[in-house]
Amino acid sequence: MADAELEQIRKARLEQLKAQGGGAGSPGAGQGASQEQQKQQEAEARQSILNQILHPEAADRLGRIRLVKEERAADIENRLIMLARTGQLRQKVTEAQLKELLNAVAETKEEEKIVVSRRKNWDDEDDDLLDL
Repeated sequence: MADAELEQIRKARLEQLKAQGGGAGSPGAGQGASQEQQKQQEAEARQSILNQILHPEAADRLGRIRLVKEERAADIENRLIMLARTGQLRQKVTEAQLKELLNAVAETKEEEKIVVSRRKNWDDEDDDLLDL
């Protein structure tokens, strides 16, 4: 994917959405609506880019990952979009390549460990109540 190609598609989509947007109501409501509209435009732009760089099988897998771990899916999407924008993707990402990317992200991410430290020589005086 070429940067110019992605930028052209993004601009065309934004123009299309601006043309559909039309007028606004009161100023307060207009700001809330414009923020929601902007978020929707960004989500549509992201989805458009992902549709261009992912094979359908890879997109399905990413959708299933999103159902389970939304933050991991968002991280993978951000990485894929960054790779596309920098021109490092020469072809569409297959499911196998997506699996490799997921494994690479899983290996680099440190998992939180829960450490339980137990008290040594701990004497519970409440045990005496159990003897009654």
